Amino acid sequence: MRNNYQVLTKDGSQKIPLVAKSILVGAVAGVVVVAYRIVLTKAELLAFWGYTLLREHKVWIPLAILVLCTMGYLTGVLVSRNKMISGSGIPQLEGIIHGHFQDRKSWLHTLLAKFIGGTIAIAGGLSLGREGPSIQLGASVAEGIGNKIADSRLERKLLMASGASAGLAAAFNAPLAGVIFSLEEIFKYFSPTILLSTMSAAVTADFISKQVFGTKPVFDFALTQAIPLKQYWLLLVLGLFMGVMGSLYNWLLLRMQRVYKQTDWLNDKVKMMIPFLFALLFGMVFPVILCGGHRVIEELSFQTGLIMLCLIFVLKLFFSVVSFGSGAPGGIFFPLLVLGASLGGIFATILIQFFHFPPELFYNFVILAMAGYFTAIVRAPITGVVLIMEMTGSFASMLQLSIVALISYVVADLLKSPPIYDALLDNLIKGNYKEHKKESNRRIIIELLIQHGSKLEEKEIKNIEWPEKTLLVTVKRGETEILPQGDTLLKAGDHLSILTDVSHESTIREVLRKMNDR
Repeated sequence: MRNNYQVLTKDGSQKIPLVAKSILVGAVAGVVVVAYRIVLTKAELLAFWGYTLLREHKVWIPLAILVLCTMGYLTGVLVSRNKMISGSGIPQLEGIIHGHFQDRKSWLHTLLAKFIGGTIAIAGGLSLGREGPSIQLGASVAEGIGNKIADSRLERKLLMASGASAGLAAAFNAPLAGVIFSLEEIFKYFSPTILLSTMSAAVTADFISKQVFGTKPVFDFALTQAIPLKQYWLLLVLGLFMGVMGSLYNWLLLRMQRVYKQTDWLNDKVKMMIPFLFALLFGMVFPVILCGGHRVIEELSFQTGLIMLCLIFVLKLFFSVVSFGSGAPGGIFFPLLVLGASLGGIFATILIQFFHFPPELFYNFVILAMAGYFTAIVRAPITGVVLIMEMTGSFASMLQLSIVALISYVVADLLKSPPIYDALLDNLIKGNYKEHKKESNRRIIIELLIQHGSKLEEKEIKNIEWPEKTLLVTVKRGETEILPQGDTLLKAGDHLSILTDVSHESTIREVLRKMNDR
């Protein structure tokens, strides 16, 4: 209890050790994720080379079926032995941060299984990304380091979030997006301690990544002309379009997961063969949609044609949900950005072809659509805007990106489409894990930020029905720490430090979240 409390009450000079630990986490996570990027790049080249060879020598198709089924089976074995490596790993990380999945494999087992499983999936040609796994790899590294050097369980979780930021920064060359992702998606609130820790790790990992991959943006689109202000109304239309299509993506992905679960006449290892066989089919007839989607980006131009762009989007969408829905180790981050780029290309082609817009604006709409599609699916608009700016090097498009992201967010919310990672986490908790509520002698501090309009705002502590097994330790208002009394009036912006039993953490967090709702 003492160590958890000290983490929250450190002054500026005492936070230096946490920054130093975060830099160490960022350095090690950066090395691991860079290695993962290199291996996946080789695996993707192997996949395209193999399918090219197979198209030229179709006599080897029976052998290819055998090899791909074996790869699918091995991937299924890895996933069945460690459920934490299924999918992108981001929902699993969020669950751990919020107190779920206490009974799980070690960080080293997760790291190795994810690394191997993700490599096999990309070598087979599955439509999965490296970014979600990179976030989980970074968090796993941080957990291992935190087990040795963290002063408390709370600090260990801060280091895990820092490792996640480092993973995203190294995967995308996007350090600011890594920091914002931790604040907006993982913790869902701002804290100076979290900011310091995640930024230290992300910047360190990004520096290491740039030493290997250089400073060139991931998406090197040529933007030669800006969208005129008088045509900004098109951004509203694009945002509406992205909100609807993002909601469709979420529905299809969650539906595909249910379809896989309903095939209970197949065991998990055999089910994993399904996306690998689809990879063989697309590798023979439409290979551009294989793997993460780098080949799709290369095909995006006005000259590609409207029909081809629509075909790329539909097939990539189908193959992506089939690949991810199976539970194969791999993320949706990059594939969904590629899908958003395809939709932007379709939108731009219609404007150019039928409404005589300048062809030079094609990539402007591609970039804007990526941010809108990401926001509609993940529901993290700030991360989406910052991520696309860093990935494209287009910092002049901030206003346009923000407008599209805002509209797509509102549309997806009105359509009641759940944020994808929240929905995936709920499915994990309901489908694969049972929470253990046995009392333990371990304690943890939970930090709660009082929101504006919260049910807790302007209420005295004595008039609040606090959940059982909790103790309000301190109230921090700005730089002032208040010893809580019965007549202490809570204000919006207050940071509450609440002590609870580790085994009840996830339940207490959920109760406190509902109490803090507007």
